[in-house]
Amino acid sequence: MTKKKTKVKVELNRRDFLTVAGAAFGSAVAAQFLTTGPLSPFARLKQDQLEGAPATGHGAATGDYHWGMVINLDACIGCEYCMRACCAVNDVPPYAPWNIVVEEKTSTGHTFYFSRPCLHCQNAPCVEVCPVGATYHRDDGLVVMDYDRCIGCRYCQVACPYDARRFNWKVYDEPNPYVPTYGAPEVERRPRGVVEKCTFCIHRIDQALESGSMPGEEPGASPACVGICPVGARVFGNLKDPESKISKLIEANPTIRLREELGAEPSVYYIPPKEGL
Repeated sequence: MTKKKTKVKVELNRRDFLTVAGAAFGSAVAAQFLTTGPLSPFARLKQDQLEGAPATGHGAATGDYHWGMVINLDACIGCEYCMRACCAVNDVPPYAPWNIVVEEKTSTGHTFYFSRPCLHCQNAPCVEVCPVGATYHRDDGLVVMDYDRCIGCRYCQVACPYDARRFNWKVYDEPNPYVPTYGAPEVERRPRGVVEKCTFCIHRIDQALESGSMPGEEPGASPACVGICPVGARVFGNLKDPESKISKLIEANPTIRLREELGAEPSVYYIPPKEGL
């Protein structure tokens, strides 16, 4: 369901590493080195798996909530409303959307639509590699950004196995084409030189809890992509509550998570598409 990318194997000895690190420490080459090999977060996750350690991660939700999402690929119609509402509400440049919608085919040639927000992993590699703590976990399981701390090294972007992060190469000062049709901006635009991503509309979650509402139970208290979906293909809620709509949906349906072998523990579950006749 994801696009194939060419993998480049980088093998450096100690002398080579010192040369690369000294000359290009802030480059994508250095980031690639630091996020692969024996010292990478993936190596730690793989070692934990081999040793049979529980895959909870230091970022696993420790509070009363663990926010997650179910995306029903069998129900999605590819309208892109989720992507457009996300761009409108979070004032995201349309050329670098946080949510993507891609047409795919099953093994029998049946067309379906794959969509992907940030997966808010509980063992998030992006958190592991951030040198300044600009990417971190909250106790509700969300992976969030502190844009004031971000130095634009893009290590997190390289480390993310789901291509869910976007770097601001320039100031976005153009009118947002999705406003007001798909919503109005509810947060400030991010500055040039930082990495940004889907937040599950964290501002809505916090406001809902402060007002006594439950995220996932009503559109205004849920991520913009969930509230606008015309076919209910996205469901949001508290994974820790067995009585929540999302927990019951996962229990009643076969679900998958992307690239589970990595041990990142994503908080987004997919109901796979049915094979066409």
